[in-house]
Amino acid sequence: MRTSLNIPEEMIAEFDQTWQAEGLDSRSRALREAIQEYVESHHSLEQAHGTVAATLVFDYVHDEIIETLHEIQHEYQAVIDTTCHVHHGEWCLESVFCHGDAAEIRSLVYQLKDFDAVGRVSVTLLRVESEHTAQDDSHHSSHDGNK
Repeated sequence: MRTSLNIPEEMIAEFDQTWQAEGLDSRSRALREAIQEYVESHHSLEQAHGTVAATLVFDYVHDEIIETLHEIQHEYQAVIDTTCHVHHGEWCLESVFCHGDAAEIRSLVYQLKDFDAVGRVSVTLLRVESEHTAQDDSHHSSHDGNK
């Protein structure tokens, strides 16, 4: 299927440099791979149920969103364990470490993605509670003993 996209020139130039440096044979192949990664990451978040651990990483323009971002973080404090924040000029990079109900974390992600001032949101699911093994329990216990 053929399609057309509106992409800023700087972004497509950087995209082209990236796929060419990786040795891919065409922009179409690179786009298919990028779309597949997007679909896979979206499905893993959509299909998660029960208790999960996740990291959310996003960038944003500080002045345009900071007050609302703090409100959202307070709204989701039941699933947010900790955050890490760094500045890069007018942009900020935030890492949010979450543990809790998958539906709540999914809702948090969707709220973050809804802001124009947020550049992108990356989600990594670290563990689904139902996949938790006895080995994982002993690993967690060894950390608890070091407190």
